[in-house]
Order: sequence, then C-alpha cells, then structure tokens
Amino acid sequence: MSVIGVGTWQFGGEWGKDFQQAEVDAILAKAAELGVNLIDTAECYGDHLAEELVGRAIQGTREKWVLATKFGHRFNGVFQRDNVFEPAQVQEQLERSLKALRTDYIDLYQFHSGTDAMFETPGLWEMLRDLVKAGTIRHLGISVSKKNASLRQVNRAAEVGAETIQTVYNRIERDAEKEILPSCLRQNLGALARVPLASGFLSGKYTSQSQFSSTDVRAVWQSDQERRFLAEQAEQAKREVPEGVPMAQWALAWCLQHPAVSCVIPGCKNVEQVQSNAQAACLPGVAADHPLAVA
Repeated sequence: MSVIGVGTWQFGGEWGKDFQQAEVDAILAKAAELGVNLIDTAECYGDHLAEELVGRAIQGTREKWVLATKFGHRFNGVFQRDNVFEPAQVQEQLERSLKALRTDYIDLYQFHSGTDAMFETPGLWEMLRDLVKAGTIRHLGISVSKKNASLRQVNRAAEVGAETIQTVYNRIERDAEKEILPSCLRQNLGALARVPLASGFLSGKYTSQSQFSSTDVRAVWQSDQERRFLAEQAEQAKREVPEGVPMAQWALAWCLQHPAVSCVIPGCKNVEQVQSNAQAACLPGVAADHPLAVA
C-alpha cells in the first residue's frame, strides 16, 4: 500500500462540509493518478455515507485500491454513535459496508475505538478470523481510541489475528511513541498514523483565534483549551519546517520517519490537498525508506 493514504471522515459531513459525489470522484481520481492507493473509511462516517461515496467513486477500479474500513459504531445522528460489538451486530455492519462500498471483500477491517470490554466481546474475534478464512476480509486491524488508547489491545493484536494498529500520531500528539509504536515494532505490526495534521492545525492554516462552525467536529468534540493547545504547539512547530516546504507536507513526512509508521492517513477536502499530501512522500528523509508505493 502507499505510505500516503486518503482519510474519509470528512465525507460523512462532520467536518463543516457536505460532499457531492463529483467532489469525491475527483479527489480519489487524483489520488490514484499520484500513486495513492489506500482509502481509510468507517461505518459511522455518516450512516455508511462515506463508504457509499467511496464505493461509487472507485466502482470499476476496485482492484487497484487497498480499502480499509471499521466496525463497532452505529451512526445515530450527527456526532452521535451507538456501540455495536456483538458478533451478529458486526456481521450486519460488515454486510452494509460491503454493499455501500460495492465490493465483496474488505482489505483491512478494523476494530473501531472500543474499550477493553468491547474488545473482549465473546465470539467477536473468532467470527472475524472465520471471515478472513472465507476471504470476505483479507486482514484485521485495531484502531485504538485517542481517549481510551489501550496498550492491552495493542499487545494482544497478534493473538487475535490483527496485523495493523491505527493510532493518533503527529508532531504535537506523540503519546503513541511511549508504548504503542514500540509494541508495533516488536510484533511486526503495520502502524497507520491518523490525525497526522493534528486536526488541521499542522497545516499552518489555523491559529488560536480560528473559529469552526457548529457542523465541524473540532467545535463539538474539542474544547477551547484543546484547540488553543494545538494552535500554540503548531506555531512552535513551524520553526522546524525547512524553508520552502509546505507545513502540511513536512508534518506528514515527520510521521513517516518513525520506523514503526507504515502510512499516514490525512483527510482532504479538495484535489489540491490530495496533491500536496502525496508530495510529502518525496521529501528528503522519506523517499529513501518510504517510496510512495510499497509492497
């Protein structure tokens, strides 16, 4: 898979913008043109809405993509989720995801930000491993919650059959360096760095005075204090950015230089952002070890 992916939470309508199909078509067409082949989506980015937009956009080219989605949360209105980790519920979610994505298999199916108790749901991982044997799922992964990031889940990845860990990791939010990423290295797990631009603050576009609309997750799930902290830390990080290098590209390349990180999955709202993100793989210090497309 490519070391730069396309995150799709924004397609679900919770990042201050509603996307039309033509916009998603253009974004993913440009990504493919640039060698990006990883799409990371989820069942609760809208009520399978992001998956539907992605599915229509890649119809006819499905085999060229590494398609990652998630399970465990049912969309129940904007910024509202129900937890659904019982095996029968997950099976139903998978069937809806397959239909929305217009595919008969998922490349990477990820446990989505659940607690340890949810992780231990009886029969869950046995059912998922059976689906891997059947070919409906090719690989299993664990997406750990920012608030409930559990080293127990990470350390049990190989035991339950998971091969990847998705975690928040960026120049500002570095908690994953303490235990999660070292555990990935020990277990030979792929690590997907999400929120690599720190909710956009490492793009250089926002300051502590920036305001977000009531339909933007940053206004709903982040406190004023959290936003100020990110803005202040991003301002300090600007001093590390080489002259002439866009800050967002630098921030993505910064993540990729950690030996555990397999790829970064930034969101994007237009074709220009896709192009900028892809170019991060060509920055000095990244290209030698992380060509844009790697096996």
